Amino acid sequence: MTALLDEVLSRARKLIGEWESEDCGVLGAKDFCRYAAALNDMDYIRRARAQEAAGEQVVAPALFLAGTLSWEDGPAEDELRPDGLAVRESPCTQGLPVRQVHGGQSVRLGRPLVAGTRVTAARAVTSADQRRGRSGEFVLLGVTTRFTAEDGEDLMTVDETIVVLDGVVDGLPGEKSAEKDDESGAAA
Repeated sequence: MTALLDEVLSRARKLIGEWESEDCGVLGAKDFCRYAAALNDMDYIRRARAQEAAGEQVVAPALFLAGTLSWEDGPAEDELRPDGLAVRESPCTQGLPVRQVHGGQSVRLGRPLVAGTRVTAARAVTSADQRRGRSGEFVLLGVTTRFTAEDGEDLMTVDETIVVLDGVVDGLPGEKSAEKDDESGAAA
């Protein structure tokens, strides 16, 4: 395994089971409607606004919590990693020229999220394994995020697999490119 991937694996194994909690705040119909707008779900928005106006409970779209990458304003573009991810979404890879791809996600729904609920997200690396495939070596990170209401009841649990590969593609830092020939045809 490459030194970069060894470093990712070492960092990840030290963090397994270390939960970080984040207060997502009190979530409301406006948050839910912004999510629905991103999905172009105008029916949800009309229904939620009508329920809100009538003083009825507004329930979040089923995958709202899983579909929200951050509860903050988000990083400026120049603060993103070369692969476009925020540092927060890149456990164990800070400062390393690696690339990542989403390897899959499993979502378990708890009780429905209703507007006015304070939500906490607790996140941890749950596994780290080295693997080898057709395209070479990589690290598989398991990451779990648990969303709970302030009364402690589960709203949703998201288990994700992140594939970490050596180098970054398409001319970004860390790219492993082949040597190019100069004008004379000799290798550079």
